[in-house]
Amino acid sequence: MPAFRFRHQIHARFRDCDLFGHVNNAVYFTYMEEARWAYWRELTGEAPHDRLPGLILARAESDFIRPVRPGERVDIWMGITKIGRTSMTVDCEMLDQQGQPVAKGRAVMVTYDYTAAKAVPVPDWARARIEEYEGRQLSRL
Repeated sequence: MPAFRFRHQIHARFRDCDLFGHVNNAVYFTYMEEARWAYWRELTGEAPHDRLPGLILARAESDFIRPVRPGERVDIWMGITKIGRTSMTVDCEMLDQQGQPVAKGRAVMVTYDYTAAKAVPVPDWARARIEEYEGRQLSRL
């Protein structure tokens, strides 16, 4: 069982695939982005931009374990694993219908003031809500 509480399901679409008949590597980042938005809705009950300062993606990485074919269901298990002063690390595991890993990912999101064009502190209410949801105190980066 994955180490994360939150799960988002996606079915691989034909259009997600490349000439080799499997989901293209770039699409996994879209899957992770969709899961992050769903995670924020789970936490806040709304879109993150309605309550948080801006969020900007500072880093994204993925380890590809096995190809996913059109029509396969992918379960994306995700959680925030670290909170810093202005950033959060989001880790995920992507599993097929049998619970076998297909990919792992990590993203670093920065709370960002787009008007001032600079990073801003993670709001205290957001930190508290994330820690409540995740069931543990998250270390600062």
